[in-house]
Amino acid sequence: MELSKTAEVVLQKRYLMKDETGKVIETPEEMCWRVAKSIARAEENYGGNSDYWAEKFFEIIHNQLFMPNSPTLMNAGTSLHQLSACFVIPIEDSIEGIFKALTDMAKVQKSGGGTGFSFSRLRPSGDIVKSTMGVASGPVSFMKIFDAATEQIKQGGRRRGANMGILNVHHPDIEDFITAKKEEGVLRNFNISVAVTGRFMEALKKGEEYEQINPRTGETVRKIPARRIFDLIIEGAWRNGEPGIVFIDTVNKFNPTPHVGEIEATNPCGEQPLLPYESCNLGSINLSKFVKNGKIDWEHLKEIVWTTVRFLDNVVDMNDYPIPEIEKMTKANRKIGLGVMGWADMLFKLRIPYDSEEALRLAEEVMGFIQSESHKASQHLAEERGVFPNWEGSLWEKKGIKMRNATTTTIAPTGTISIIAGCSSGIEPVFALAYRRTNILDGEEFFEINPVFEKYLIDSGLYSEELVSKIASTGTLSEIEEVPEEVRRVFRCALEIAPEWHVRMQAAFQKYTDNAVSKTINMPNSATREDVERAFLLAYELGCKGITVYRDGSREEQVLSIRKEERKEEKIHARKPVSLIEPRPRPKITKGRTIETRTGCGSLYVTINEDEHGIAEVFVQLGKSGGCAASQTEAIGRLMSIALRSWVNPQALIRQLKGIRCPSIGFEENEIITSCADGVAKVLERYLRGDYQKVRVDLEGIKPLTEFAEGTKTKMIGGVCPECGNVLEYGEGCMTCRMCGYTKCG
Repeated sequence: MELSKTAEVVLQKRYLMKDETGKVIETPEEMCWRVAKSIARAEENYGGNSDYWAEKFFEIIHNQLFMPNSPTLMNAGTSLHQLSACFVIPIEDSIEGIFKALTDMAKVQKSGGGTGFSFSRLRPSGDIVKSTMGVASGPVSFMKIFDAATEQIKQGGRRRGANMGILNVHHPDIEDFITAKKEEGVLRNFNISVAVTGRFMEALKKGEEYEQINPRTGETVRKIPARRIFDLIIEGAWRNGEPGIVFIDTVNKFNPTPHVGEIEATNPCGEQPLLPYESCNLGSINLSKFVKNGKIDWEHLKEIVWTTVRFLDNVVDMNDYPIPEIEKMTKANRKIGLGVMGWADMLFKLRIPYDSEEALRLAEEVMGFIQSESHKASQHLAEERGVFPNWEGSLWEKKGIKMRNATTTTIAPTGTISIIAGCSSGIEPVFALAYRRTNILDGEEFFEINPVFEKYLIDSGLYSEELVSKIASTGTLSEIEEVPEEVRRVFRCALEIAPEWHVRMQAAFQKYTDNAVSKTINMPNSATREDVERAFLLAYELGCKGITVYRDGSREEQVLSIRKEERKEEKIHARKPVSLIEPRPRPKITKGRTIETRTGCGSLYVTINEDEHGIAEVFVQLGKSGGCAASQTEAIGRLMSIALRSWVNPQALIRQLKGIRCPSIGFEENEIITSCADGVAKVLERYLRGDYQKVRVDLEGIKPLTEFAEGTKTKMIGGVCPECGNVLEYGEGCMTCRMCGYTKCG
């Protein structure tokens, strides 16, 4: 495999097998064989040659032509053989039903899957509870229970819990749902979307009211203007990207098995609408690999489509399902989701601008070809192995087409698997052409550059370290005069592309995709609410099954941005105080203790030293971290030390720091640690109480921290990675680090 430094890090941290001490015991090539041999064993169920297909499967993965979803790469051929990424779990309107769903969620997430829920069946807040004659608390209150449970589950040790929460627009609690994530940190493990119906959209178009209906009774509770709710959705999406919209009637129009049930929810990133208890196995073809001499190699692409459909159908058989209901429903419909990645790279190689009619035409041609060939491959498997059990009564049966799989295509976000494949993510434009990275394995700083763009610079004689450094300062070519205008037109990044083109590209792929398309409609920070509304309406008109928008810099946790800030110098005239307190000097010898506490970002080590007057200094170190997290914890310690030696009461410091929240929380001795600052305050508080009089902490093995590359302003950023300190990309409700593979949704 031709692996970038980033891909090597991602594989070592998350995909390659380790022994009980955490030591990597597998090479990337061995991983490919592990997966290929495990999935090929399904051939034996049908009298096939597993050795032959193992070689075929190995070849497409090892050559980075195709990557299955992360659980398959991680778990195939291991004791944890759960291979699916996407699940939908139903929630019935009873305490038993709610907590059955909670238990099912825990099992799925522990095994490495993401979960989607519709909370639309739950009675609204204020409704009657007959068994107790009490009052119902409503869907949002129960979502918080699911969110808290997810916070404590680390999926298989390598994947973090992620959920999609959906509520139908006709539910009486829809306003509470839409505004549930107005305050950052609430429902941090959920992406949320409103299930919008055709009836609602028609009322919106006509300026009319629509009905809000109690799901328990089926009765209309009230009628309110559709515009009022739509404006609320727009406001939330403009403010921080939440909620998204699922056009639920459009989804069910293409439901291949309506006789089995109605689709109510999707997986966490929205690309996979599923029936209750369904799961789906995904995989993506690297389109960048199919450009030969400036043209698409259609014959090779056809061959890979047929091979990968067989691979994914085998996954259905080889999967160890977390609960029996999921196994039954998944094997009854045998849905698979073959998608693509490297789309932006393909356009680069063909010298076609992302935001062009030519790119839209090619998108339809490419995805139409994959859709057609995947259907043919599934039909061939149906002749060889039989149709999916729920085929009779399906849309396929009505068309007279025998299919092995109820669906064959999905466009997924591809997060870390595109890093391993060395290509752009999904059908997204690139977020930056070049940027600085710090390797978390050895602390080395290096430039990471889009490989297609790098080849262009070399072939054209433009490549130089100075030019790459200049590009890395902003990530784009917008201000690089050394590069010709026609080249800047082709090599555009996400924020240089108008939202309309993002939507139109999503619609072009959706036209030939059985399931749905994961795509974030990126908008500059200057985008207005009207821009968001136009994107929503265009997506509906063009037949998209859902839409997620994200306005750059709209989340407080997004601390870096691709856009270049114009800084205005301000003269600050401060009044001179009557007297200044100088801190007492630090003695050469102090005594104290180092205490470990657990935060959501890892172990926090707090060293408290005393002199003859009391506490003289505090040192704070975050284990296994780097970048902003390390610098911020060091800053907390320095400022506390200055304050303490300036005779500030320690209790005053505790009051200021205690309770500060961040997106990740931890637990220490049954106490919630809401942030690093909160952890420091609670350690200091316990220290002053004398709780640590007999504590001895062994600090062997604490790794030195790496520095975050200063001045990096690149990429569509979701914040700073808590594991390696590098930048995070935000897309489809998730933040992904393309340095170490860290992913967090919600």
